[in-house]
Amino acid sequence: MSDVSQVVTRFAPSPTGFLHIGGARTALFNWLFARGRGGKFLLRIEDTDRARSTPEATDAILRGLDWLGLDHDGEVISQHARADRHAEVAHQLLADGKAYKCFSSQEEIAAFREAAKARGTSTLFRSPWRDADPASHPEAPFVVRIKAPLDGATVIRDAVQGDVTIRNDQLDDMVLLRSDGTPVYMLAVVVDDHDMGVTHAIRGDDHLNNAARQMMIYQAMGWDVPVWAHIPLIHGPDGKKLSKRHGALGVEEYQAMGYPAAGMRNYLARLGWSHGDDEFFTDGQAIEWFGLDGIGKSPARFDFKKLENLCGQHIAVADDAALLQEVQAYLAVSGQPPLTEAQRAKMLSAMYCLKERAKTFPELLEKAHFALTSTPIEPDAKAAKNLDDVSRGILDRLTPQLQNASWTREELEAVTARVGETLGIKFGKMAGPLRAALAGRAVTPSVFDMMLVLGKDETILRLTHAATEAG
Repeated sequence: MSDVSQVVTRFAPSPTGFLHIGGARTALFNWLFARGRGGKFLLRIEDTDRARSTPEATDAILRGLDWLGLDHDGEVISQHARADRHAEVAHQLLADGKAYKCFSSQEEIAAFREAAKARGTSTLFRSPWRDADPASHPEAPFVVRIKAPLDGATVIRDAVQGDVTIRNDQLDDMVLLRSDGTPVYMLAVVVDDHDMGVTHAIRGDDHLNNAARQMMIYQAMGWDVPVWAHIPLIHGPDGKKLSKRHGALGVEEYQAMGYPAAGMRNYLARLGWSHGDDEFFTDGQAIEWFGLDGIGKSPARFDFKKLENLCGQHIAVADDAALLQEVQAYLAVSGQPPLTEAQRAKMLSAMYCLKERAKTFPELLEKAHFALTSTPIEPDAKAAKNLDDVSRGILDRLTPQLQNASWTREELEAVTARVGETLGIKFGKMAGPLRAALAGRAVTPSVFDMMLVLGKDETILRLTHAATEAG
C-alpha cells in the first residue's frame, strides 16, 4: 500500500466506446480530489473484455481527457496486461484456504437455482465443494471461488451514500478465476487498486453493490480498503437515465459542437457537487473547494441551458490567445478549414469585442465574421434589406467625413453623430446599413468596434463598395 498520507485516485474506463459524459464527470471528480490534496490521479484502461475492447475506443477516451485538460500521473495501466498478477492473488487465497476449487458445472448450478425457485428459497448458489476434502477433487475443470462470510453483515462506509449494510447471507462465493484460469473483472479491479495504491475509489453508484463483494477480497488478503465514494448517475432533463435521446453523450461531441473545455469542466463539476451557491468558478477554485462532502445523493440532471450559460461566462473571461487556440482546435475536430495567419491576427485583435455574449465557438466565429471575411462583402438576406437606396445615400454622406477622422472611438462616434444630425436621423437608422456594409450581417459587434478593428482603409473601402453597389 502507498503512503496513506498521499491521496491516490484513479479513473478506470472500459474501452468499448467514446468517453461518456458520466465517465468524464467521474474522471473530473477524481482529478479534482487528487489535485486539491497534492495527490496522484492515475488512469487504468479496463480492457479485460477482449471482444469489445478496441484501441480506437482507448484513443477516444484519451482524446476526451486531453480536451478536458485532465492530466494523469504515470503511465496508462492496461488491466489485461496484468492478468498473471490477478491470477497470482487468487492462487494465494487458494493456498491460504480463503478460496476453494469448485467443480460444479453450469448445468448443476442452473438445476440448483430452478429447484430453489420452486421451493421458494434463496437462489444464491452454495457450492458443495466449499469444504470438500481435496482428496475428493476430481480430474475436471474447476473455477476458483472466494469463501464469503456466512453470517453477520458487511458495512460499506461510503463518503457519499453514508453507511450501507449488506447481510452476508446475501453474498455468494464469488468466482475469482474462470475454468480456463482467467481472472474475473471483480478480482482484477481490487488487485489493481491495491497495487496502484488507490486510497479513494470515486465511481458511479451503479458499482455500490460491487463494493461489498470486492471487500471480501480486500479482507481475505489483509489489505486496506479504500475510501468508497459512490456518486449518483446523471439523468436527462426528464429525470430518466441520460441516453442518446437527450442529445450528445460523448465528450468529443461537445468539443465538436464548440463548447469551451473550461466551461465544460465547470458545468460537470457542478453536476452533482456544490460549493454553497457558487455556479461559475475557475479551475483553481474548483481544485481548492472540491470535497466528497459536497456531492449530493440524488441523480443530477443535465441541463444544456446551464451548460451554455457557464460556457459563455468562461469565453468572456478567457485569455484571448488561449481562446484563439481552442477555436482552431474546434475547427479541426468539426471538420472545418483552419483560420489563415491573417485571419488569426484579425480575430485576435477583435477578441475584446467578440467574447461578450458568445456561448459557443460557432457563435464567437459568427460574431467574428466581419474580421474574417474580405472585401467585397456579400451581405446575407437579412443584412441586404438594410442596403436600399436611402441607406446607400446615408453611407455616401458618411464616408467622406470619415476620410479625415482620427481613428479613435470618440472621434468616430462624433463624426457619425454629426452626419446623423445633418440628415435629421438618429444613429439607429444608420446602424443597420453600417452593419450590412462592414460585416454583411444584421447582428454584429458594435459598429465602432468593427471600424477600429478593420482600420480606416478597410472601413472606407467597405463603405464605398456598399454605397456604390447597385440595388
